[in-house]
Amino acid sequence: MAYLELKNIYKSYGKGDNETQVLSNINLKIEEGEFVAIVGFTGSGKTTLVNLINGLLEPTSGSLLFKGEPVKGTSHERGVIFQNYSLLPWLTVEQNVIMAVKAAFPKRDKSVWKRKAAYYIEMVSLTPAINKLPKELSGGMRQRVAVARALAMKPDMIIMDEPLGALDALTRGNLQDQILKIWEKDKRTALLITNDVDEGIYMADRIIPLHPGPNATLGPEFKIDLERPRDKTAMNDSESFKKTRNAIIEYLMDIGDARKAEAKQQIILPELEPKSFVSYS
Repeated sequence: MAYLELKNIYKSYGKGDNETQVLSNINLKIEEGEFVAIVGFTGSGKTTLVNLINGLLEPTSGSLLFKGEPVKGTSHERGVIFQNYSLLPWLTVEQNVIMAVKAAFPKRDKSVWKRKAAYYIEMVSLTPAINKLPKELSGGMRQRVAVARALAMKPDMIIMDEPLGALDALTRGNLQDQILKIWEKDKRTALLITNDVDEGIYMADRIIPLHPGPNATLGPEFKIDLERPRDKTAMNDSESFKKTRNAIIEYLMDIGDARKAEAKQQIILPELEPKSFVSYS
């Protein structure tokens, strides 16, 4: 039994002549402890897919199962890290994380809340900023708070909705490594939504493209045959990395061109420009 399973998921908005089909025939299985990345075009419905998995939305048709049970509403078992941080500006780093711990473990003592918050804040290397407000933090630090907050709820699955997309290259690289170290520590099931092919290859066990919408559907999976832990510098010279990257890029460009010709609209591709990995550790 798959840990997370989406069966024939369709999602549309509106009714009748105003109905827009966003996702079409989505089928996906993720096993326990697996790290899967979905690479999608801008406007392809990636956030809609995340909100379905998190329980913020219900599918128009189809079924979505988590640990064999239908997904009904949100749950602390599925922690989400969003791109926009979503921190409460009047609360400190510690207080923002404690809010999540309190929501997940309402019957625990305050001392337990503080201890758990401190543990995850240290995990993302933010202990020196524990009493600072979000406005006193850089973008990368705010995103680390969001990571700590999501992990502090002890979710069985971590869902990341383009969490690093707005960050500079150095901060993005550092956070990629931190997220991987955390994931490798206890192998919680992880789903990364990204528009960066290289990021998906570096972090995931397999990558699945999401076709451009409307009626976006998933393409074939690309398995990542690279040993863990992965070394960014070594990946630059890896034939397996180059072969996988080229195959994914070729596929994305082909479906982008096909949809562009079919719909006569501009299609914004994911990040496809070649780049060299640099180790920031």
